[in-house]
Amino acid sequence: MSELSADPYRTPAVPVLGNHTRLVAVASSLGAGVLAEPASFDLEVSVRRIRRVTHDVVTIVLDPLGKGPRGGFAFAPGQYVTVTADVDGEQVERCYTISSPPTRPHLLTLTVKREAGGRLSPWLHDRLAPGDRLRVRGPLGGFSVVEHPAASYLLMSAGSGITPTLSTLRAIADLAEPLDVVVVHHARTPLDLIERAEIEALAASQSGVRVVWVCEAAAPDAVWDGHLGRVSPALLHAEVPDLTGREIFLCGPPGYLDAARDALDTLGVDPSQRHEERFILDTPEPGASAGLAEPVGLAGRAGDEAGATIRFARSDREVDCPPGTTVLAAAAAAGLRLPSGCTQGLCGTCKSTLLDGDVDMRHAGGIRPREVAAGRFLPCCSTPLGDIVVDA
Repeated sequence: MSELSADPYRTPAVPVLGNHTRLVAVASSLGAGVLAEPASFDLEVSVRRIRRVTHDVVTIVLDPLGKGPRGGFAFAPGQYVTVTADVDGEQVERCYTISSPPTRPHLLTLTVKREAGGRLSPWLHDRLAPGDRLRVRGPLGGFSVVEHPAASYLLMSAGSGITPTLSTLRAIADLAEPLDVVVVHHARTPLDLIERAEIEALAASQSGVRVVWVCEAAAPDAVWDGHLGRVSPALLHAEVPDLTGREIFLCGPPGYLDAARDALDTLGVDPSQRHEERFILDTPEPGASAGLAEPVGLAGRAGDEAGATIRFARSDREVDCPPGTTVLAAAAAAGLRLPSGCTQGLCGTCKSTLLDGDVDMRHAGGIRPREVAAGRFLPCCSTPLGDIVVDA
């Protein structure tokens, strides 16, 4: 593993996967400067093409406007971006995983599932058209095989949680990486299998890649002779008997992750081998509790049950924060709008500086330890531990 590829935020070139140390010889075209901030691009893009994948999934191909990032988009497979769109005059932000591989850097693709009641995904499905413009910011997240080099992997997913796997498999194929990879993907029916034909063709051409499809039920209009049911210890033991020797990546909705985690625990998998990302699209507005990770308090003290006062230094505003309310929700209730995206501690959009006081932060990967040490925090998933002052 090279020093550069160990940190996907600072990678100026396309990273090589697995346990190899070389970098693809495209560093000069992607730019040799080391990025100082986590976000390596923040730009307007044009919709080049929209392709329907399943009845409720589309892939959107994005082209940078203007000069774009020098030489193309640099990211690690498995990372995501924050997408901003003008929906009926309102700027709506949501996070979507990049489904294209970093080996194809000149365009960016997102594979998006329609979420019932969602704010952005129905708009992307029904109203977005070629030539329309969006804004993308990223890359974000550390859910990548680049972060966890190994000779063999198990990539487990459910539903639209397959998108990090798509980027990873495409990169493996493009780089001809000699890795041992088993993909176990769960879907409702055979008609819900995302990019099934491409993944099966890729597995057929790559000797080290094997794919296991599992459907909850058969579909009247589809022939299916594969597995039926849900994730279970018996299924995993039968299909991946050597899973305790693999680095394992899990991505999917919360219920699936809970069941997959229980199955892996039953089979004796060391938790250190397991890496998870909850795939949450069109997440709730500010006010919902994140709760997706262990508490990360800037001072590590217990919460203040009496509530707190938050002073926003640059806005010269003070707001009351009831017990259990996040900084972002308290600001929104007082009419103070802070930048935000996922509201789940994932995307890092709301990242701010804590000037005084302490918070209890429960994030899901949207902030790095060194940023926390420097006084940065995520208002969307942080509750005050007494009165605080925020640089906002």
